[in-house]
Amino acid sequence: MSKAQNIRNIAIIAHIDHGKTTLLDAMLKQSNVFRSNEAIPERVMDSYDQERERGITIYAKHTGISYGEAKVNIIDTPGHSDFSGEVERVLGMVNGVLLLVDAQEGPMPQTRFVLSKALKMGLTPIVVINKIDKPHADPDRVLNETFDLFVELGANDQQLDFQHCYASGVGGYAMANIDDPKDNLEPLFQLVLDAVPAPEGDATAPLLMQAMTIGYNDYLGRQATGRILQGTVKQGQQVVSVDSEGKKQRATLTRVEIYDGLERVTVDEAVAGDIVSISGIGEIMLGDAICHPEHPQVLPPIALDEPAVSANFMINSSPFAGREGKHVTYNKIKERLLKEKRSNISLSIEEFEGGSEAMTVAGRGELHLSVLIEAMRREGYELSVSKPKVIVKEVEGQRCEPIERVHIEVPEEFSGSIIEELARRKGEMQSLSTNEHGLTAMEFLMPTRGLMGYHNEFLTVTRGLGILTSIFESFQPWRGPIPRRKKGVLISMSSGRSNDYALETLQSRGILFVKSGEDTYEGMVVGEHSRDNDLVVNTCKAKQLTNFRASGKDGNALIAPPRAFTLEQAIDYIEDDELVEVTPKSVRMRKIFLKEHERKRKGA
Repeated sequence: MSKAQNIRNIAIIAHIDHGKTTLLDAMLKQSNVFRSNEAIPERVMDSYDQERERGITIYAKHTGISYGEAKVNIIDTPGHSDFSGEVERVLGMVNGVLLLVDAQEGPMPQTRFVLSKALKMGLTPIVVINKIDKPHADPDRVLNETFDLFVELGANDQQLDFQHCYASGVGGYAMANIDDPKDNLEPLFQLVLDAVPAPEGDATAPLLMQAMTIGYNDYLGRQATGRILQGTVKQGQQVVSVDSEGKKQRATLTRVEIYDGLERVTVDEAVAGDIVSISGIGEIMLGDAICHPEHPQVLPPIALDEPAVSANFMINSSPFAGREGKHVTYNKIKERLLKEKRSNISLSIEEFEGGSEAMTVAGRGELHLSVLIEAMRREGYELSVSKPKVIVKEVEGQRCEPIERVHIEVPEEFSGSIIEELARRKGEMQSLSTNEHGLTAMEFLMPTRGLMGYHNEFLTVTRGLGILTSIFESFQPWRGPIPRRKKGVLISMSSGRSNDYALETLQSRGILFVKSGEDTYEGMVVGEHSRDNDLVVNTCKAKQLTNFRASGKDGNALIAPPRAFTLEQAIDYIEDDELVEVTPKSVRMRKIFLKEHERKRKGA
């Protein structure tokens, strides 16, 4: 038996928060990857700091575990639709997928997306009904809904005959049948060995693999990860990398690593079928073929869905520029973004065509862009970001915009106001149902423009009890104007430190974004106006001191706590004539055209 016959390459795919990373934690623990005395954190695969803070997977992660004589390479994929480019890449490395579906919620928008990608690539998923221990779990209904989804997505007969099991990632058990004992994950491991085919590829043929993920190591330089399609990879081997245009680059492999648990282990050689990370090719890019020098080949480029939202990244031109960041010049920002472009092909990064010094960054959604911005601010960059805009394109002579499929679950009493607001934002209802628990599930098709800035309002209206998820559907004809933010903003007319006296007066005008003692500058957005127009205000106005005593006591100012914005909330909130100022310690908003507001105020 060849070595490849003992290899299984699988990816775990699911909608966000359906338990991929938690189930993988349990698989790692039960495969004895950790020492008996080793402290094991939760969501051990979420190694990136933003992943731990946000509670979501952003980048695909590799691991390898041993089960009996078999080596199982597992890839944990993101569940949020904004990072679906990671899913599309890694599906080319595997021979099977575990499709996790929540035993209570059933298939969700992202389930549809990742499943359609897997089916198009000819993979037959193993369906895992996860979170079987939930109080309102309904595995029979969820299994039927999943089968219906397979049919709807055009699965062939072999794919419709999918294997399935029931599991609880938290409980650490899986069952082939719903009444089986809840012991461990043995049934799931066995199902992977039986249902997932071994990778094909002749180990004696000339080397061929494709770079599916690019990383960087300070000592080894650029590293490429992918599955060996044929041949053998050895340390010190001469290879040639070939890009999509046929350009060749010779190199010597300085290191070959495989994944064993959470570690990368250096090996002398790896054969066809295994997933490896190689070092030594200086300028390798995603999608490049790595070949034997005498047998170069051009492989098809990695196909990704196009981005739907773009924003301009510029220098921080506010009066507070340079106070907190190390990298503040346009050249530094441009250099960092071009570096990102080389390893993150799901982002489109180009210089702004309008003539001013700005970079246009396009991605799947606002979260996709904000993860990059957050990474830059943590690295010491300061920048300004414009309001994200949808990418419009011509289809058969018609102006088209991105449309999203939106899934909403809310308590029944909130459904009326949600339907009314989404209709105002050009949403078209596709389905509506209310279950015995009083939860209303709705599905809409609506423009991406209509969703921008709505999430915060949604949480407020539903008192935090609603669930809203969306996935890109297609480009469709332009839906016409969509109402903007309902209320104007309060804009600072002076520079200085805000004080209690000024803020106490201003809070009757709206909701404040700054607290007493905070530095402000001319043009900074310091609050939300209670009306629909913008208002220029003075946050630094001090109380006049005189020789006369007040007739009453001077009491302490009672000021409501300011509304704090996260980076995504600020990007969502701003309008076209506003910018988000991002520094390592602060997120502020400011107006671009303050002088125009001053003219209006004086004219009034």
